[in-house]
Amino acid sequence: MTALDKLTFEAEQTARVGWFFGQKLLAARMSRPVPLPARLRGRRIPDRRRILADLKALFEQDWRNIEAGYYAPPGGGIENPVAALRRTFDFFADLSAVEARRHGERSERLLDDPPPGPYPPYYLQKFHFQSDGYLSDASAERYDHQVEVLFGGGAAAMRRQALVPLRRALEGSFGGRAGAQRLLDVACGTGCFLRAVKANWPRLYITGLDLSPHYLAVARRTLASWSRTRFVQGMAEAMPFADGEFDIVTCVYLFHELPPRVRRSVVAEMRRVVRPGGTLILVDSLQIGDEPDYDAMLASFPVLFHEPYYASYLREDLDQLMRPGFAPSQRFPAYFSKVLSYRRESD
Repeated sequence: MTALDKLTFEAEQTARVGWFFGQKLLAARMSRPVPLPARLRGRRIPDRRRILADLKALFEQDWRNIEAGYYAPPGGGIENPVAALRRTFDFFADLSAVEARRHGERSERLLDDPPPGPYPPYYLQKFHFQSDGYLSDASAERYDHQVEVLFGGGAAAMRRQALVPLRRALEGSFGGRAGAQRLLDVACGTGCFLRAVKANWPRLYITGLDLSPHYLAVARRTLASWSRTRFVQGMAEAMPFADGEFDIVTCVYLFHELPPRVRRSVVAEMRRVVRPGGTLILVDSLQIGDEPDYDAMLASFPVLFHEPYYASYLREDLDQLMRPGFAPSQRFPAYFSKVLSYRRESD
C-alpha cells in the first residue's frame, strides 16, 4: 500500500460519509421526534461530533486492516451518480410513509396483507419501519441505501470487519486453500457481505441463506459475475442443509431481529451445519455495556425504529447463548457494531 492508496481510500470514504451522513441529517430534520418513555428521557447520548469521530476511527481501523493484508481496499466510494440519485429520491419519497408508521398505531407495524409462504409470525412485520417488511422488491432495492443512511456511510465498513476473522479461519484450515472450503452466510439479505467475501476469495464456495425471495433476487444479481455461489430460501431456525456441511458460517445483523427463543434455535442449527473445528463469525449491534457512552442511544433505538426484539438482544449473553458447542475466539468493536468469532468444538 502506498501513500496514494491511502489518500484515495480516505477521499472515497470522506465522500461516502458526506453523502450518506448528509442524508441522515436531512431525514432527521424532516421527521417529527418520537416521544420516549420516562425511563429513557434525559439520558445523555453522544453528540454529532463524537459520532463522527467514532465513524472516522472505524475507517482508520478499516485502513489498518487493508494495510495488514486482511482484505483488499473496497474501492468505489459510492455508486455511479445516476444510480445514487435514484436511490436517494426513492429513500426520501418513502420517508413520509415511514413517518406515518413511526407515529401511528402499533397495528400499522405489521404487514397489511402478508404474502403466502413459509414465513413465521415474527417475520411478518415492518422491521425498522421498512415498507413491506422484507417481502417486496421495493424493500429489497431500498434496504442497503437505508442502512447506509442510518449509519452515516459506515455500514459497509462495519461489515468488512468480519473479513478479519474470516481470513484467519481460511488460513487455519485446508492449507489456506479457499477453493477447498465452504462458507454459509445466514440471512444473507441482498448479498453485500458476500460480495466483499468473493472480491477477496473468488474461489471460495459460498451459500447465501435468506427467508426473503425478494432479497435473494437482489443477492443473485449482485453476485452474478462470480462462480461457486448458491442461494437458498429458508429459515435460519430450520436450515435445509446437511450436518457439518460447512467449514465457516457467517451471520451479519440477524440476531437483534430474532425473538429470544428463535435465537436459540438458530444457534442450534448453526452448531449442526458447521463441522467440528469450523468457525462461526457474527456481526451485530453493540450491546449494553460494550461502549457505556452509547448505552442510552442503544436503549432508545427500538423506540425510535421498529425493532421489536432489539431490547432483549441488548442484554443477551452471546457467549452463554453459544454454549455448548462454540468456544469464543475473537471479538472487537466496529463503530455501532461488534464482531465475534467462535470455534466449533467437537461433540
